[in-house]
Amino acid sequence: MSGENFVYLTKERLIELEKELQEMKTNGRKAIAAKIAEARAHGDLSENAEYDAAKEEQGLFELKISKMESILSRARIIDTSKMPSDEVHLLSTVKIKNLKTKKIVDYLLVSPEEADFQKGKVSITSPVGQALMGKRVGDKIQVTAPAGLIEFELIEIN
Repeated sequence: MSGENFVYLTKERLIELEKELQEMKTNGRKAIAAKIAEARAHGDLSENAEYDAAKEEQGLFELKISKMESILSRARIIDTSKMPSDEVHLLSTVKIKNLKTKKIVDYLLVSPEEADFQKGKVSITSPVGQALMGKRVGDKIQVTAPAGLIEFELIEIN
């Protein structure tokens, strides 16, 4: 397995995914099986839309379980203590200033599987994440976004 197939996660996120997968495999599967049984009880399966919908839901649910198992099988926990503290890397928390609006925002750079923009977690594969990787405090960063070219200054790395 090559390095680019790894999924880098924080220890906390790995634990969350493991718990979610366990919940899906136990209670989630039971709930879908109950829906299928209930729909099956409504009679003729050839004309039973509820049964078809429940079976489709089961297929999508099993696909989600499979994807989560794949992520967990490729997961690697990052040890940030071995990373340089003066440049941006995976799991760096950065403070950047939009040079046009002067607005300052904080981001945590994470793997695509962990990204959550609402929580300030930006994927290293996103335009902003890619532009920040390897940069140092004081560097100017240009990001091409749907709204056009945006310029930032990196003001802090943690």
